[in-house]
Amino acid sequence: MNTARSLFGLWVAALLVAVAVAGNGQEGPQLVAVTIPGTNPIVDPHARLWRQVPAVEVTMLPQTIVVPHKPEPAVRQLTVQAAHNASWLAFRIEWADPSRSDRIVLDNFGDQVAVQLPVDPHGPVPSPMMGNPGGRVNIMQWRAAFQRDIDHGPPTVRSLYPNAWADVYPDQVLSAADARAYTGALGVENPISRAAASPVLDQMAEGWGTMTVKPEQYAVGRGVWKDGRWAVVIARPLASDDMAGPRLSLGDRTVAAFAVWEGGNGEVGSRKSWSTWVPLVIGGSPSNRGGQARGKP
Repeated sequence: MNTARSLFGLWVAALLVAVAVAGNGQEGPQLVAVTIPGTNPIVDPHARLWRQVPAVEVTMLPQTIVVPHKPEPAVRQLTVQAAHNASWLAFRIEWADPSRSDRIVLDNFGDQVAVQLPVDPHGPVPSPMMGNPGGRVNIMQWRAAFQRDIDHGPPTVRSLYPNAWADVYPDQVLSAADARAYTGALGVENPISRAAASPVLDQMAEGWGTMTVKPEQYAVGRGVWKDGRWAVVIARPLASDDMAGPRLSLGDRTVAAFAVWEGGNGEVGSRKSWSTWVPLVIGGSPSNRGGQARGKP
């Protein structure tokens, strides 16, 4: 009973934070996903098409609702663009990060960014903090370490720990089946242990502690670090047979939220920056500039 009350109290606290931020008397940005040509997935963060897409600045908040806290996160603002080609919806997210953290070793964490969408875009808006019971959200999380694995191949122990020494490894003397017990998360095929086909992990949640990797992965993306900035694209189909993802079409109005982790600042898990809901419109041509359109596109 005490656990249930505590969880309920946390959900109420999160909703109060969201309401307080949204009700501060200032009109926030609106993100308009403009129409671009093509039918293929949109994944290149430096494609010329993004020059024609309006951007909004999204204010990020420290996560101080659940422990462990991160009251002084490194990232305070994201620059976000959205576009679609009637088949795929893509978000381009850019932020300053002086160090590229894409190697996961002891006490070092990786850079990450995530987009969150309500699974039911036309129903009651769920909590921006990973949803709530009955208010499921789709969380698509790009990971810099996954991007490195895809770009350069899986890391080796020698590359991660160049000063380590081992006489022999289990897979050198045991069969593949027997050696699996010594490979940790990889041995049990934990989906968050290594990238598969995409650096984006497609997940769902209905509140804290419920994050689940979806059995079918629909999200794709790519990230590039250059001159102290990350530029990342996260994309998913506008409509698909994904029962744990939103089905969207031209003219729909929904919301999106964002989270970001700077690994070099010791950010991982709940130690992060997060945003409240940002209005999202599946709009028309790139002529809708400025990200502040209020009428039906």
